[in-house]
Amino acid sequence: MRALRYVALLLSLVTPMAFADGLYQVELIIFRQAGEPIPASQTAPDDWAAGVQGSAADNARGTALNGEAAKLNQNNGYTVLLHQAWQQSMGEAPTKIAVNSGNQQFGHYPVEGTLSLKQVRFVDLDADFWINQFDATGMLTGSERLKRTARLKAGELTYLDHSNLGMLIRISPL
Repeated sequence: MRALRYVALLLSLVTPMAFADGLYQVELIIFRQAGEPIPASQTAPDDWAAGVQGSAADNARGTALNGEAAKLNQNNGYTVLLHQAWQQSMGEAPTKIAVNSGNQQFGHYPVEGTLSLKQVRFVDLDADFWINQFDATGMLTGSERLKRTARLKAGELTYLDHSNLGMLIRISPL
């Protein structure tokens, strides 16, 4: 009888950790504000996706922020560079995922980066994106960088910016 109580106690301690990860929909819009691109001091590294645990394209979902994306048009002084949605699990350990848009040229995309998310009470975000320019032969000639960290509330639309680049992100439980 004592052994059964011991096993029950162990299971009650271990089981919540095993089921702590939840499934979320992540929707991301990256856009440029009017003006000339502000180049980073370096171009995107060849290992921009180092340490990723998956790709947003692997778990793509339909976008819901289409109205917000439509407002980010050239008449209002913006250009949408990336608009994607995907599902991913999230828990106490950071989950780093690769996000890209456009045609790959020599290992780089026009928009590429990583998004690391973890959730304890709030969602902690670490975003590192590169907006790349290529020459006529497809070689990478310059990059802009959008690197931000933030603490988000699940379900809320959040705006983050850096120089002339901006990001709208919403992370909602499924």
